[in-house]
Amino acid sequence: MKLVVLSILLSLGLTMHSAKAFESPKDVTVSPTKHGEVLADTKGMTLYTFDQDSAGKSVCLDKCAEQWPPLTAGAEATPVGDFSVIERDDGTRQWTYREQPLYGWFRDENPGDTTGHGFRGVWRVAKP
Repeated sequence: MKLVVLSILLSLGLTMHSAKAFESPKDVTVSPTKHGEVLADTKGMTLYTFDQDSAGKSVCLDKCAEQWPPLTAGAEATPVGDFSVIERDDGTRQWTYREQPLYGWFRDENPGDTTGHGFRGVWRVAKP
């Protein structure tokens, strides 16, 4: 009996430790989708990365940014965990995850939608 209780306590402790390992800013959550858990904004809308971006630099500008709105970061935003903030060419600030800029997709209508995943072979859901 003691071994079973100890085993349960250890597994709970490991689970709690794992949950704490993922740190994110208040602007980002994790949401379940058909592609598994993905990063999402505070409304539960899926976030994406763009293969043509380089580490810490967004090249999704103008019309691209209208369809793939950058996840903006406020003036008070500071890096947390694997999340950082970059300055875009237009002067706005954008969240990145592991140096990849994060975007929404204008065609996603509901939380958990992932209609942008694989778009033109260069857009991917952002996975935690």
